[in-house]
Amino acid sequence: MFRKILIANRGEIALRVICACKELGIKTVAVYSEPDRNSLHVRFADEAVCIGPARSSESYLNIPHVISAAEITDVDAIHPGYGFLSENANFAEVCEASHITFIGPSPEILRLMGEKERARGEMAAAGLPIVPGSNGLVSDPDVAASEARRIGFPLIIKASAGGGGRGMREVRNLEELLPAWETARNEAQQAFGVPDVYLEKFIERPRHIEFQVLGDLHGNVLHLGERECSIQRRHQKLVEESPSPALTAAKRDKLAQKVIAALRHIGYSNAGTVEFLMDEDGSFYFIEMNARIQVEHPVTEMVTNVDLIKSQIRIAAGEKLADAVGAVEFRGHSIECRVNAEDPETFVPSPGRITTFQLPGGTGVRVDTAAHADAVIPPYYDSLIAKLIVRGRDRSESIARMRRALEMFVIEGVKTSLPLHQRIFAEPDFAAGRLDTHFLDRLIPVRGK
Repeated sequence: MFRKILIANRGEIALRVICACKELGIKTVAVYSEPDRNSLHVRFADEAVCIGPARSSESYLNIPHVISAAEITDVDAIHPGYGFLSENANFAEVCEASHITFIGPSPEILRLMGEKERARGEMAAAGLPIVPGSNGLVSDPDVAASEARRIGFPLIIKASAGGGGRGMREVRNLEELLPAWETARNEAQQAFGVPDVYLEKFIERPRHIEFQVLGDLHGNVLHLGERECSIQRRHQKLVEESPSPALTAAKRDKLAQKVIAALRHIGYSNAGTVEFLMDEDGSFYFIEMNARIQVEHPVTEMVTNVDLIKSQIRIAAGEKLADAVGAVEFRGHSIECRVNAEDPETFVPSPGRITTFQLPGGTGVRVDTAAHADAVIPPYYDSLIAKLIVRGRDRSESIARMRRALEMFVIEGVKTSLPLHQRIFAEPDFAAGRLDTHFLDRLIPVRGK
């Protein structure tokens, strides 16, 4: 087992990793930017190193600074959390070269899954169904037009190195294609450093369903069920739940076995999430794999009683799945709401100082957060304040518990998404499980896109 782990992240996920390390008896090192000097992950880590100013490129994304912090504190592993460097193959390679264990998949797998079009081809070859799309990347306007005619409208343009909805554009007809293609390429260049895009058939009213997986360094892979992530805004998830109300046990098992076979085929290790769109006919299509821990991992932990962060660490240390994970027993239903510092109608970020912070409690309620009264939500990073997670015996109890918890969650000083979540949970369609990725378009039809 590792002696000391550096957490190359901030906020609630950094604090979450620190908690797991404390339970495993592992020392921790926090890294932080200057605005995060007084953050809780800095306070609760055994050591802390400032790695730069507010700008992410000069701190949390600065590989030399992170590695220098790891070397001067003599750590033997780095946990990247999610976002920032978590799926950066170059960072994983630098860790290897520095004789520091990267707690995540291999650089080769990170590179494969980071190239979305290449990942689609590999997963199709491994037996997973994929959305019909372009034959490779589309870097020429004439090719874009011919591929669009072949695929058919509507379609969606996606950044190959993308994530979080950046570099994505829906296209309804040929007249919209070239302007959208140019915009997507420019956005991809700005966000990811490469302009590569590809085309996919646009599924009108899909559900977004993903499978949580774990693989060890000995060739073993298992799944920990699925999460329904259809409640989204601008392709970013707001509400997640497990299990999905759309899946039968038979359909879940059939797809899960295909996922396991595909990941064994590519030699996947550590935590990951295989993401699908499900159309109105119940057909599934692979869209991408996130080769890291997800923001929404707590809902899986709540229904399986598996600590995914501790499992990641133990797998990276060489343990087999059976020892790292233990027995898996699916029980009950869990839902997570992402509470963001943003206007609940326009989604404009609302940074500032929190003046009141009262957490809900009671049976089956969990809050993952690094916020507190008098904490400052800086304008430089993701606007996530907290993740509110509940578990019930079934979906109905879980919904009732979330409604109660949302009502008792008090945050003042900044605008938050709490009122939006209350609206979502008051909707009859949500209670009935009638979900798709355009749910919020119907709930807030006047909001900007």
